[in-house]
Amino acid sequence: MSRKLLVRLSLLLCLLIFPLASCDLLPSVTVSITPATSSSNGTQLNVWNRGATGVEVRYEDWKNSDGDDETVTIVRFDTHKIKVSVGYQPGQPLSMNDWTQLEHPLAIINGGYFDQQFNATALVVSNGKVFGKSYTGFGGMLSVNARGSISLRSLRQQPYDANSEHLEQATQSSPVLMSGGKRTQFSADASQTRRSIVAMDKQGRLLFIVSPNQIFSLDELADQLASSDLSIEVALNLDGGSSTCLYVNGGSSHISIDSLAKLPLVIIVKAR
Repeated sequence: MSRKLLVRLSLLLCLLIFPLASCDLLPSVTVSITPATSSSNGTQLNVWNRGATGVEVRYEDWKNSDGDDETVTIVRFDTHKIKVSVGYQPGQPLSMNDWTQLEHPLAIINGGYFDQQFNATALVVSNGKVFGKSYTGFGGMLSVNARGSISLRSLRQQPYDANSEHLEQATQSSPVLMSGGKRTQFSADASQTRRSIVAMDKQGRLLFIVSPNQIFSLDELADQLASSDLSIEVALNLDGGSSTCLYVNGGSSHISIDSLAKLPLVIIVKAR
């Protein structure tokens, strides 16, 4: 290319660029971000996805007090379409995958607390068999009576009465995070760890809620539940940390958040 032609092209390019720059029409290096509809891993947020009959799954991005993000998994069950049981094997704790192979459930979440010998620290009722003693004056209980009715309650407000209650399934844990549709007050350390929650909403639906990373303290989680649009009536913290797990296999919904420890105690959901 001749030098004269090169100069002419350069001048022409300048004439094109300067008017654009003066009108702010040059491409900007700043990226405009619209409100997120999916999480960082591409999961669609804030939408209930129907799975098996009576099962819905939703993902939400929650932030802790430090501004750290977490994609929380929420599973909601129509209690008329499912049955709930409690698996308890203190002498033979299982991984979540082993529990799923044993039970072939729609869903599984870890249950209440247990000690180093894998014995539950509170009352457990598994298929009509009763183990341990109830918490008194604190904590909460998920239970199923002989008619198959599912209940979640505060044991401070409604203590367990072994003489009058005939339960088929139950697991207890602590603390109760919400009761009567309101956030509760409780004493807890400020540690941020993996969390698992069982809840019931004001329409009587059962919810499993899992935060799989070390993001939330119990106080932060209670605040999140109270400010959410999940219409929660009662929420009970389960044994989080290394016990946290969630499995769902229903229709198009397939979730596997594995525990880091073997579990003697799980909550099992199957189709009715």
